[in-house]
Amino acid sequence: MAIAADGKPMLAGIKVIDLTSVVFGPYCTQILADLGAEVIKVEAPGAGDAYRWSGRAAVTPGMSPGFMAINRGKQSVALDLKNPDDLVAMKALLREADVFVLNVRGKAVERLGLDYEMVKALNPEIIYAHCVGFGQDGPYADLQAYDDVIQAATGTATLLPRVDGDPRARYLPSLIADKVAGLHGAYAVLAAIVHKLRTGEGQKIEIPMFEAFTHFMMLEHLAGLTFDPPNAPAGYSRQLDPDRQPFPTVDGFISIVLYNDQAWPIVFEILDHSSFLQDERFSTRKLRVKNMALMYQEIARLTPGFTTAELLTRCHAAQIPAQAVRDLGDIMQDPHLVATGFFSREEHPSEGGYFAMAAPVRFAAHADASARPAPLLGEQTDRLRPAISD
Repeated sequence: MAIAADGKPMLAGIKVIDLTSVVFGPYCTQILADLGAEVIKVEAPGAGDAYRWSGRAAVTPGMSPGFMAINRGKQSVALDLKNPDDLVAMKALLREADVFVLNVRGKAVERLGLDYEMVKALNPEIIYAHCVGFGQDGPYADLQAYDDVIQAATGTATLLPRVDGDPRARYLPSLIADKVAGLHGAYAVLAAIVHKLRTGEGQKIEIPMFEAFTHFMMLEHLAGLTFDPPNAPAGYSRQLDPDRQPFPTVDGFISIVLYNDQAWPIVFEILDHSSFLQDERFSTRKLRVKNMALMYQEIARLTPGFTTAELLTRCHAAQIPAQAVRDLGDIMQDPHLVATGFFSREEHPSEGGYFAMAAPVRFAAHADASARPAPLLGEQTDRLRPAISD
């Protein structure tokens, strides 16, 4: 948790009511919790957030690894919002809140009486952050959105075919659209908090996943379509280059980044083959650009003559960016992450030992390294319900 100079968490005193599930909304509110906000997660009795069931729990059903990772530091209240008494309790929470984050679709929100105008009537200064699949002023407004759907709709599922020539559309194997949208949600809420501190005004925020992820992906991949008329197709060629991939070594793979023209002779010297660039095909910068695929292919032919460690030592000594390709299952043993304490072993009151990741952003003010675990479903209901039912 980030601690300010006065010894309090940076978002101390900010109360967030979290009516979100899966990844998009919960990632947003987890960031706010890491910064010290009081986050009260409202879940349906019984199953709760669907992401509780996204993987194998260690002890308690509904405490999946993914859920624990993006719901740390929160409190859980189980409320059935179709039940009149529970809806009254929900509205009581909202009267005392600074921020309301939800990812319930618009029509369902209206049926519950939790649309912005209704909530604003309860709490005129509230920040109402609506995490939606699509902008609510477009034809997709009422459609469901999940990560796969957004990867498809944004063209992201056509990136890998551009690289490897396999025409099948494929998803990137990550909940990347959900997480990117969650980050957009977090900065939007923080900006609204600053605005409220300056003006005293709350406001409604709409965070559409489709638009957020389109913006994220098209920063580089709009490419030649940026201009009218276009001067090249969509897709940033450097990222789509089939030869610009990790290079094989004796014992694995290595990433070597040749970002500028000056790097090529250095890398071929590292590979003990400086004479390769003496070929007339590489005699000028223009020719090197034209024949870049041949240079990448030659590097891939040479790197299997070295161990990964040998190439890392040579590249780093020559100031060439390089890293070993680490298997996903070995990331916790990365020496840098070990040295910085990125993964810490914690004790959950019910789940026992588990590993938590440190917040990736560091502040100059003191950072409290203690982790606050994710809650069991409805864990704080008994403590909070009397106060919100009066």
